[in-house]
Amino acid sequence: MPIARPVVALAILAASCTTPQSAEPAAKGVSAAPSYPPTRTVEQIDDYHGTKVPDPYRWLENDVRVDADVAAWVAAQNRVTDVFLGSIPERPAIRARVEKLFDFPRYSVPSKQGSRYVFSKNDGLQNQSVVYVQDSLDGEARVLLDPNTWSKDGTIALAGMAFSDSGNLLAFAQSEAGSDWQRWRVMELATGKGWMLSDEIRWAKFGGVSWSKDEKGFFYNRFPEPKAGEEFQSLNLNSEIRYHRLGTPQAEDTLVFSAPEHPTWGFGAAVTEDGRYLVISAYEGTDPKNLLFVRDLSEPGSKPRTIVGEFANEWSVIGNDGPIFYATTDFDAPRRRVVAFDVREGLKSLRELVPQQAEVLEGAGMVGDFIFAQYLKDVRPLVRMLRTDGTVFRDVALPGIGSAGGFSGRRGDRETFYSFASFNQPPTIYRLDLASGASSVFRRTEIDFDASSYAVEQVFYPSRDGTRVPMFLVHRKGTPRDGSQPTLLYGYGGFNASITPWFSPAFASWLDLGGTLAVANLRGGGEYGREWHEAGKKLRKQNVFDDFISAAEYLVSEKWTSPSRLAIKGESNGGLLIGAVITQRPELFGAALPGVGVMDMLRFQRFTAGRYWTDDYGSSDNPEEFKALYAYSPYHRLKPGTSYPPTMVTTADTDDRVVPGHSFKFAARLQECHAGGAPVLIRIETAAGHGAGKPVSKAIDETADMWAFLVKVLGMRR
Repeated sequence: MPIARPVVALAILAASCTTPQSAEPAAKGVSAAPSYPPTRTVEQIDDYHGTKVPDPYRWLENDVRVDADVAAWVAAQNRVTDVFLGSIPERPAIRARVEKLFDFPRYSVPSKQGSRYVFSKNDGLQNQSVVYVQDSLDGEARVLLDPNTWSKDGTIALAGMAFSDSGNLLAFAQSEAGSDWQRWRVMELATGKGWMLSDEIRWAKFGGVSWSKDEKGFFYNRFPEPKAGEEFQSLNLNSEIRYHRLGTPQAEDTLVFSAPEHPTWGFGAAVTEDGRYLVISAYEGTDPKNLLFVRDLSEPGSKPRTIVGEFANEWSVIGNDGPIFYATTDFDAPRRRVVAFDVREGLKSLRELVPQQAEVLEGAGMVGDFIFAQYLKDVRPLVRMLRTDGTVFRDVALPGIGSAGGFSGRRGDRETFYSFASFNQPPTIYRLDLASGASSVFRRTEIDFDASSYAVEQVFYPSRDGTRVPMFLVHRKGTPRDGSQPTLLYGYGGFNASITPWFSPAFASWLDLGGTLAVANLRGGGEYGREWHEAGKKLRKQNVFDDFISAAEYLVSEKWTSPSRLAIKGESNGGLLIGAVITQRPELFGAALPGVGVMDMLRFQRFTAGRYWTDDYGSSDNPEEFKALYAYSPYHRLKPGTSYPPTMVTTADTDDRVVPGHSFKFAARLQECHAGGAPVLIRIETAAGHGAGKPVSKAIDETADMWAFLVKVLGMRR
C-alpha cells in the first residue's frame, strides 16, 4: 500500500549553436528533401526579463480539435509524411515482422482481491488487454473487463482499477483517446455476474480510488470541470479529495480535503489496509517531496492530522500496524531508508528500521509479515525480504541484468507474485512463497524471438565533466566492432525516473532488423538517488545532454557505430533530450526520433500538467532559470542554414500531458531552418495521447513507420 504523490511527470543548460553546422552527408537513397507544406508565421514577440523572443508559430499551440487552421496543417503534414513512408519499399515487410513480434500472449502479474485472483492478458494483437478473474490459481479464468468492447478502434482504455476490501466491488477508470482525464465506473462482483452500478465519476486525473472499509463508497482525487473547449489544454489547478457514496450523484460527493489557498497543490489519498486511517499526500510538482496528513476514520468528524508539514523530503507510507506506520523516505538519506513512527505522536517518534544502503531504495511494500525492499545496484535490481523489525530474511534470487516488478499483496497473504524481464527476454512471472522465500515459475512467455542470439551487457563511459555514466548495450552475438553497425541510442534523463532493462516488442523488432540498441542512464534520473537526479535538474540540465552526447561519442570511438549509422530516440522528457542534442551536435547523429517532446521550454508551464515540471526544469518566469531554459530550448535553438540529421517527430492530437503544440512548432521551425536534403518530418497520430492506453494496432503502425524511416535514412540493407 505505498502512498506517495501520484505520477504527474513526463510515461522524461545548453549553449546555443551560434553558427551553422553541417551534418554528414545523408545516407544513400536520401537525395532530396520532401516538399513541405507552407506554414504561416505571426508577428509574436515576447519579452522575458528584457530579452525579446520571437514565437512565429504561436498559432500552432491552438487545439487541433477546435482550430480549423491547425487541423488543416496537421492533415497537410501527415500527407507529406505518408508519401515519404509509402515510398520505402521495405515498409510492408517491416510492418509484417513488427506485427509478428507484437503477436504473443502478454500477462500481468496476478493479484489476489478478496478470495479471487485477478490478472490481465492480451492475446497478442488485441488493442487493449482484457482483465480476467478466477477463483483459484488453477481455476477457470473468466472475463471481468474487456476494454476492446468499449470502442470500435480500441481508443478507450482501462486506466485504473480499485477493488474493495472483500473484492466484491470494483471501481475502474476509462480513458478516451489517450487523455489523462479518467471516468470512473463501478461494478458489483459478489453475484459473479459483474453487474454495472449507476455510479460515474468525472474530471479525475493523476490519482486513483481507495475504498472505505465498509465498502459504502470511496475516496478519490478530482479537478474542477474545465470550460468547454479547454479540456485538453487548460492548467490543472485546485485539486480536491472527495468521498463518493455509492448510489448518489457525484454532485453530492463530500469534500474531504482541499487547499484553496494553494491552488497548485495536488493530492492523493488511500485508506490503510485495516480501514482505520486515510493517508493524504500533497505534492506541488514532480520532485519527490510531499506533505503528509492522516485522518482517523474511526472518529466521526475528525480532521486530518499533519505529519509532515513542509515540502522538504519524500514520504511514502507502505503499511501500518494500528497506529504504527511504516514508510520510505529520503529524510537524512538521499538514497532512501525505511522508517516507522507512531501516527499519534508524529515524526517525534520516528525510528529507523532499515538504514540507507550503498544501493538506491527504489520502493517498498508490505506483504504478509514482510517488507519487500527493491533496490538498484548500478541499475541492476536487488530485492530484499525484511521482517517488520527491519532485519533481513533473505534476498530474492533474480536471473541477471533486467527489471523486477510486482511484490504486492496484503498483510494476510502467504504468497506474492513478481515478473522479471530484460531487453532480450520477455517477462517471466514467478510465484514467491512467503514462508520459505522460494520462487517458482508461474507463467513463462512464449514469443517468436530468439533471445539466445543476443547479448545484453553493461558498460560505463565518462561524460564531459568526467562523471561515470552507465549504459546498456544489446546486440546480436558476434556483431563486428568496425563502426558499420546501425545503432539506436535511447535516453530519458529526468524526473528521478530510473531506466532499467525491460522487454519491448518494438525494440525486439529493431534488433531483428539487424540493429544494435544502446540505453544510457543519464543524470536527472533516479538510478543513483537524489544527487544523481539533482545533477540533471534546472541550471544543471545541460549535464543530461552532455551525458547523452558523450554516450554517442563513446559508441563511435569504441567502433560500435559511426555518426552516419547512429539514430537517437526518446519520448516526452526524452523527446526534449533528442530535440536539444540535435540542435547542439547535428553532425553527430544519422537520424533522430523525438517523440511527444517538450520543445518550447519557455511556455510548457502554461498548459495542463506542465506547471508541475518546473521542479525539474525551472520556469521562464524566473530570470536566472529563463537564461538556462532559453539556452537549450529546442524550438528556440534551431538555426537557419543548418543541416540537421534526418528527423521524424512523433506526437498525437489528444496528448494532454505534453500538448502537441510543442511538436507542431518545433517541426515547423525545423523545416524552415533545415538546409540539408535529409527529410525532417512530423507524424501526428489521431485519437491518441501521450502514450498510455494506445491501441496495439496504433503502436504497431508507429513502430513500423519509425523503423522504416531508419532503414531508409541510415541506408540499412535487409
